[in-house]
Amino acid sequence: MTHATAESEFRYEDLNRLMALMTGDEKHGPAATSTLDALWVLYDRVLRVGPGSAQDPGRDRFLLSKGHGPMAYYAVLAAKGFFPVDWLGGFGSYHSPLGHHPDRLLIPGVEIASGSLGHGLPLAVGSALGLRAQGLADPAVWVLIGDAELDEGSNHEAIAYAGSAGLDRLHTLVIDNASATHGWQGGIASRFEAAGWSAVTVDGRDHAALHAAYTAPHPGRPHAVVARVEKKA
Repeated sequence: MTHATAESEFRYEDLNRLMALMTGDEKHGPAATSTLDALWVLYDRVLRVGPGSAQDPGRDRFLLSKGHGPMAYYAVLAAKGFFPVDWLGGFGSYHSPLGHHPDRLLIPGVEIASGSLGHGLPLAVGSALGLRAQGLADPAVWVLIGDAELDEGSNHEAIAYAGSAGLDRLHTLVIDNASATHGWQGGIASRFEAAGWSAVTVDGRDHAALHAAYTAPHPGRPHAVVARVEKKA
């Protein structure tokens, strides 16, 4: 199985142009742009999934929990060939599959319907457990959450369980743009580490740092990458 990069002619520099094709109200631009770099590095250099393997049992799974403002996600999926670029222009319209929240039944490559805070990480834990029960040891499960989602208790239950269960194929990418109401002394990474996770904090715009964090070894433990991203107007 190959990374999606082998199936696409688009580059990172094309993403802003692709995002500009999506117009209309309720775009939630800042929520989208905060995830752009992290998503691109993940799909371009790490995830073992592409348009031809989106239904392969051995694929890596990516779950977008931060489904509020999915423009960057749609741009990356289009750039990687999961659906035609022409779809982007219809974003948010009545007949478009590209809604204001992603729908797994309408959009190729989307693993979960998302947008409600606090759902994605528990679903990722269940996905990792399900793969383990099936004896599928190779697929990695990745979930992208926003820091504000950590205000939800369901996430802390998921963090505690995943650490104790040693779900080492589970990876959580936290986009930290200082939106959370609560916090922890020592930062977000310390919350994961206290539950037995491997965790690292990086600049969410630095592609080399993101890649190094994504691919850091973490034997026997789930892994969290906290990507700090300054808010943009």
